[in-house]
Amino acid sequence: MQAQMLAPAAVLVLWSLVMLYWMAATRGPAMKNMEGGIGAAKAGGRGQDLEGRIPDKINWKAHNYSHLMEQPTIFYPAVIILALMGASGVDILLAWIYVGLRIVHSVWQATVNKVPVRFLIFLLSTIALTILAIRAVIATLLANPGVLV
Repeated sequence: MQAQMLAPAAVLVLWSLVMLYWMAATRGPAMKNMEGGIGAAKAGGRGQDLEGRIPDKINWKAHNYSHLMEQPTIFYPAVIILALMGASGVDILLAWIYVGLRIVHSVWQATVNKVPVRFLIFLLSTIALTILAIRAVIATLLANPGVLV
């Protein structure tokens, strides 16, 4: 069951890269079209510096990419812990639910971005992650060290 538990994490890694490429593919042309062109970007500038300089809808992809670098950092170790401790079918299902909801959240935020719906998707994914984290704690606290020897 280790591979089945790790698969959702691998998919989320790949999805994060999809969002990175989507962000780059939309930001590049938008930067060329901004006042002063791409050369007007200040030296050492950061993505946040583009706020208000390129259309909001373009920046939505960057906002989502940043989100994928935040909360999923809790997801990855929870998945690894459960894979190492012996994941159950419930753990695998919860991991897939989390990843599926994060992908839906990404697409929603990058295209429609209505906050009430986005928040609901985020809340549901956070609940799935919370349950996974609790299950990881239980798996480690209740582990029988004698079995591992």
